[in-house]
Amino acid sequence: MAPPSSRRPGFSRRAQYGLFLGYVAAVGGVLLAILLLVVAIADPKGFNALRGVALDITTPISAGGRGVVRGVADGIDGIGGYFRAAGQNSELKRELEQLHPRLVEARAIEYENDRLKRLLALSREMSDEVAIARIVTSTFDSSRRLATLDVGSGDGIRIGQPVRAPEGLIGRIVESGVYASRVLLITDGANNVPVRLARDGTPAMATGRGDGTIDLKPLELGENPFRRGDILVTSGVGGIYAPGVPVAMVVSVKRDETLARPLADPASIDFAMVQNIYMPAARDPAATLPAQPPLPASASAARP
Repeated sequence: MAPPSSRRPGFSRRAQYGLFLGYVAAVGGVLLAILLLVVAIADPKGFNALRGVALDITTPISAGGRGVVRGVADGIDGIGGYFRAAGQNSELKRELEQLHPRLVEARAIEYENDRLKRLLALSREMSDEVAIARIVTSTFDSSRRLATLDVGSGDGIRIGQPVRAPEGLIGRIVESGVYASRVLLITDGANNVPVRLARDGTPAMATGRGDGTIDLKPLELGENPFRRGDILVTSGVGGIYAPGVPVAMVVSVKRDETLARPLADPASIDFAMVQNIYMPAARDPAATLPAQPPLPASASAARP
């Protein structure tokens, strides 16, 4: 006959001990609860002290368990972040590529606004302004150095008027239509500008070389007075150009040759100011040189 599938605890000492200990634990828990209830009613202060002792005992255990849980969670997040990093990097690169054209456009607008602000400030200081013009084109790869403005005789433009930017002198008007005009740049070989050293006032003549540079010749014979980095400004001699306008900076000094570069480069300038022709007072001792005549029509009409 097969033994029954369930056996009573009496057949196993381990089961008997387990059952006995369970009863003891249950009875002990009930007695402890009754004791705590009695203490809480009879002596609330003592009960609070017991609660404080229990809190002190359980707090380190709770903190340790919380630290273990947090460490495991942080580890899981770190592993997940590592695997997500590649996808996030690719997404960020795509966003940067999309934003790059906008960034370039914003910088260009900021640069143009800065130039316009400087030109506006210059316009407020000058009393001989004729017009503010946009530089439409300028030549680079030709012996003739010319630029085109989007203003003409309809805006008060006349042949011979000087053209400048906040950075310095650009040239003078040599041809004018109703809506556009042409400027002979100071780097053109046909343009001569009386200048002086800003450092000590030494007079000189600035002549364009047709290659984007300017040749400087002192009016007085002797030792070369120029130094690398010197700034030249207009002297006002002979009229056309008012005195004190920045012209060029010396970049090369040799025994018999001094080269300078214009401070105002039409290639990087969008707007310019056309001014009235400067007429020095008759009593001005510096006004001894004749005014520089405009180019003949045949020369001004030359194209690169």
